[in-house]
Amino acid sequence: MAASTQCFLHQYHALSSPARSRTSSVSTLKPNQLVCRAQKQDDAINNGSISRRLALTFLIGAAAIGSKVSPADAAYGEAANVFGKPKENTDFLPYNGDGFKLQVPSKWNPSKEVEYPGQVLRYEDNFDSTSNLIVTVTPTDKKSITDYGSPEDFLSKVDYLLGKQAYFGKTDSEGGFESGAVATANLLESSSSTVGGKEYYFLSVLTRTADGDEGGKHQLITATVNNGKLYICKAQAGDKRWFKGARKFVENAASSFSIA
Repeated sequence: MAASTQCFLHQYHALSSPARSRTSSVSTLKPNQLVCRAQKQDDAINNGSISRRLALTFLIGAAAIGSKVSPADAAYGEAANVFGKPKENTDFLPYNGDGFKLQVPSKWNPSKEVEYPGQVLRYEDNFDSTSNLIVTVTPTDKKSITDYGSPEDFLSKVDYLLGKQAYFGKTDSEGGFESGAVATANLLESSSSTVGGKEYYFLSVLTRTADGDEGGKHQLITATVNNGKLYICKAQAGDKRWFKGARKFVENAASSFSIA
């Protein structure tokens, strides 16, 4: 009979050969050793079912090893990018207003409260209304924001945005306030930039009150002039929440503001 070569994965001990094959020498085999030997065709037929099972086991094992998935790839959720989709920034939502656009924190809600003249938009934090943003649009005879003077000069003309002192009695408050003063504002940063051919002013102000509410308020203002209108975006958060994560939302909202 013709001879054929068969390969199978040896499992911990040698399989017993038929009686007529006892004269063949049998070597000591190690576990999981791949064995190839010549056998007569009738032996192959007799052991066909065993060989097929062993071959199938070998193929399944090899496939499992070849398709091994790393822990990072196996992790569930966007962080592991399991489904191959690009991660999206869900912290902010685009807002397109009448002549302007900006990014609004996705967890802030629209508010109907009107604080300032020409206010056309107000959003506030779901959990703390101190964290909010407003947009005002008012008529102006200026052709550019630079016609108001320096950023500091401009701030002095719109200081109503920072809040007015309501108490004017005699008081000597602690915390560095002047006698008779219960509120103060410190300009932390001011700058100007040109975007799309338009000049913008950016100001960062820290306001504090004698009662120590929230430790003060960080107020970021972005302003520009377009077609006879003064556009102002102001975003703010209390000092305590500012350092607990609100800073990202306030800064992004203010810096994203621009003329549409």
